This record gives sequence, C-alpha cells and structure tokens, in this order.
Amino acid sequence: MTSKVTAEDVNKFYAEQFSGRSGQDQIVEVRENYARLRQEIGQQHIRPGNYISGPTQMALADSAAYVAIFTRTGIVPMAVTSSLNINFLRPCIGDVVVADARMIKFGKALAVIEVDIRIEGADKPSSHAIVTYAIPWKE
Repeated sequence: MTSKVTAEDVNKFYAEQFSGRSGQDQIVEVRENYARLRQEIGQQHIRPGNYISGPTQMALADSAAYVAIFTRTGIVPMAVTSSLNINFLRPCIGDVVVADARMIKFGKALAVIEVDIRIEGADKPSSHAIVTYAIPWKE
C-alpha cells in the first residue's frame, strides 16, 4: 500500500486551512504510516535558556500525528486528538526542530502514533510522544 497523500497535498491543505498560524510546519516527507515535519523556530517558541518550549514541541507532535493519519485516510480534516502524552528527554535547543511520526496502530475508530521530536541534525530525540487520534466515521 502507498500513502494516500503527498507532502505537496498536505502543505497545500495546511496553507489553506491554517494561514494565520505563526511558525507554520512544513511537511517534508510522507509515506504510508509515516510523516516528517520541520519547523523553523522563532522567538515566540523560546523559553529562558534558549529552550524550545514544551507547548511548541507538543503542537509539532500533534501536527505530525495528524499528517501520519492522512497517509492512511487521505485528508480528513475532522480527525481529532483523543490523547497526547509527551516525555521531555533532554533540552531542545536550536533553530529548526523536526518531528518523525510513525503509526503504531490504525483501527476503525482510533489511531495511535509515536512521534520523536529532535533538533534538525541531532541523533537523539529531545522528546517522545504517543498521540491517539479519533478517526471520523465514514457514512
């Protein structure tokens, strides 16, 4: 099976639906059950000590999970987060952060996605999230 969307499809959807959002995510790669997002970091994302804030990392994890769902369903705007659990593993300091999302389970009503967040070029993740999404029923 192949992905039901391309990175270009999702970037276009994001540009149309989330145009007023600062710190826009860039969808870099999609393939079945996988999405990679990249975000350039601005001052609004920084905490004292130059750490990238937890809410910024959480939002990126959520967005990466959302896109990973699209690889199985196509673009379904009404897929919604059911739960998000994140562990902050080490300081996240840098200009660009990357999220790698991998589908763990895709069921009829729920999908579970694992997301690693890291500074671009880093070997070790700064945070690790497990995100559950509710998938809308098809009528």
